[in-house]
Amino acid sequence: MTTFRIGVMYDRDWAPEGLPKFAREVEALGVDDLWVVEDLGWNGGVSAASVALGATEFLRVGIGIAPAPLRSPALLAMELATLARVFPRRLVAGIGHGVPEWMASVGVAPRSPLALLQETITAVRALLRGERVELEGREVRLDGIQLVHPPAEPPPVVAGVVRPRSLELSGRVADGTLIAEGHGPQDLENARALTRKGGASADHTLTVLAFCCVGDDADQVAQALQPHTEGHGAWLGRPARQVFTVSGRAEEAAERVRALEAAGAGTVVLRMVGPEPAQQLGTVLKALGR
Repeated sequence: MTTFRIGVMYDRDWAPEGLPKFAREVEALGVDDLWVVEDLGWNGGVSAASVALGATEFLRVGIGIAPAPLRSPALLAMELATLARVFPRRLVAGIGHGVPEWMASVGVAPRSPLALLQETITAVRALLRGERVELEGREVRLDGIQLVHPPAEPPPVVAGVVRPRSLELSGRVADGTLIAEGHGPQDLENARALTRKGGASADHTLTVLAFCCVGDDADQVAQALQPHTEGHGAWLGRPARQVFTVSGRAEEAAERVRALEAAGAGTVVLRMVGPEPAQQLGTVLKALGR
């Protein structure tokens, strides 16, 4: 039976030098995962994951997400293999399309984002399994590449995707799917159906990111969340009020986490909003009986 996991994000806007302390703090609170972010201009996902893994003993660290256009599959597999060998069973690698405008701004926009993501994930997973990879794809070319030091146990590779065709692709080629902030239980049911349409097996995981703000004052919570729900609502094409959050009093936040679990989430990763993020996280974990 798969164990439900609770994670927390180290927000991209937080200073990188604060990551080791935060990682140790949340590990002591009892979370299962810490997810780091790779967005253009912010932090490097592999380097951040290295910092978090080195600062902790048991925490699993997720990279959410490495944009495929920015990453050579061979180099990405090399870096992931190094982490997976030094920190076995403590890494999850997320790969996604990247923000199209950002990818264009650095001259790496692919002709076919779907082909690039499929070929990248397929190649990275094969390399991590120790296979010799020959690939002449639409976007990726590998001529007999093989890792000298593949991990004994390859880390899960998950696709960070949103749109229907990409969700089907994730079901076809990835170990799991990483669902962006703002998606609620009904969205997860739809995502699960699409990954199954793509061929996902029963052990294909769903990891869900969720904005989280906890407090007894509903107005203060709503005010803290507003910039995030409005921004993500515009990105998702839905009103801000329809952007799902894990919020309210600690007991209410815990119920929202349980709703995501009931809808098929194997891991819920909380993106804390507002002051004292570790303290807020602790109240949610306590309400969940952790």
